[in-house]
Amino acid sequence: MFEKILIANRGEIALRILRACRELGVKTVVVHSEADREAKYVRLADESVCIGPATPRDSYLNMPALISAAEVTDAEAIHPGYGFLSENADFAERVEKSGFVFIGPRPESIRTMGDKVSAKQAMIAAGVPVVPGSGGALPDDPKEIMRIAADVGYPVIIKAAGGGGGRGMRVVYTEAALLNAVAMTRTEAGAAFNNPEVYLEKFLENPRHIEIQVLADGEGKAVWLGERDCSMQRRHQKIIEEAPAPGIDRALVERIGERCAEACRQMRYRGAGTFEFLYENGEFFFIEMNTRIQVEHTITEMITGIDLVQQQLRIAAGEKFTLRQRDIHLHGHAIECRINAEDPYKFTPSPGKITNWHTPGGPGVRMDSHVFTGYTVPPFYDSMIAKLIAYGDDRHQAIMRMDIALSEMIVEGVHTNIPLHRELMQDARFVAGGTSIHYLEQKLAART
Repeated sequence: MFEKILIANRGEIALRILRACRELGVKTVVVHSEADREAKYVRLADESVCIGPATPRDSYLNMPALISAAEVTDAEAIHPGYGFLSENADFAERVEKSGFVFIGPRPESIRTMGDKVSAKQAMIAAGVPVVPGSGGALPDDPKEIMRIAADVGYPVIIKAAGGGGGRGMRVVYTEAALLNAVAMTRTEAGAAFNNPEVYLEKFLENPRHIEIQVLADGEGKAVWLGERDCSMQRRHQKIIEEAPAPGIDRALVERIGERCAEACRQMRYRGAGTFEFLYENGEFFFIEMNTRIQVEHTITEMITGIDLVQQQLRIAAGEKFTLRQRDIHLHGHAIECRINAEDPYKFTPSPGKITNWHTPGGPGVRMDSHVFTGYTVPPFYDSMIAKLIAYGDDRHQAIMRMDIALSEMIVEGVHTNIPLHRELMQDARFVAGGTSIHYLEQKLAART
């Protein structure tokens, strides 16, 4: 195991990694921007290094500053968390060329799976089902683009090959709108991701968002650790996740889970990863792979009893991978609510000082947060300030415990989306299970 690692991230994931390191006896170096100087995890770390001003490009996205921080503190490895540089193949490559261990996949795996076109081709080769589409980047020939769309069948969705976070996507319902949508998406993709390539897929009308968690050792061993339902979304951003997914045949989930594990074996994938699928009418369709720890890793931990962050550390340190598929057992049900500092219905950020912070408790309740009374939510980063997790023997108990926990939680000084979460925990459609990715936006639109 490592003696010391550098945590190249902020917020609750920085604290989560720090706690995993403490259990393993690993010393920690936390980097921080000037805006995060007083953060809880900065105080708890063995060492801390200020890497620049508040703006992400000058701090958490500043590769030379991160490498320098590792050098001056004699860290052996760098954990990127999620977001920022966690899925940046160039950063992973730079970390390893600088003599450090990147706690994540090899650069080539990140590069392959980060490009939506090459990722889809890799999954086809591994026997993982994919959404029908262009099979690669769209050509320049307008007639060929129209032919491909006609073969796939409308509606279709145009996606940026290097996209993510809900950007670089347009749904097209008619041939008349197709070429303009392709041109606009190419322009947006070039500006946002420095890659103007786009591809085309069949647009599923009412799918669910299901993902499979995997762990692999990079030497041909891999396991999958159940699935998560992340269908409760707004603007392509998840706000509630649960595990396991309600109402899907277990034999079907097991087949897709094993295909994901086999894909990891074939590509000699290393570390934690998540295969994301759209699920509709009893079929799974691969959409992308996240080559990092997920925000919602907590609910998988709750139903498997496996610490995914510690597993990341052990794999990166070269320890023998002892997990076997027969050792993975799912117990109970877990739900996670992302608590954001934002208007609960307009979704506008609400930075500022938290004047009162009270977290809930009780059986099966877990809170992952870096926040405290007096903490100032900065305006420079993602608005998520906490993750509230509830576990129960079954889904009904998990929902009930989450509703109670939300009612106990107090956040004053900033707006949060707690009222929306409470409303959803009592929503008949959500309680029944199986809502599509469009449900929340349709529900909110009906209010106006």
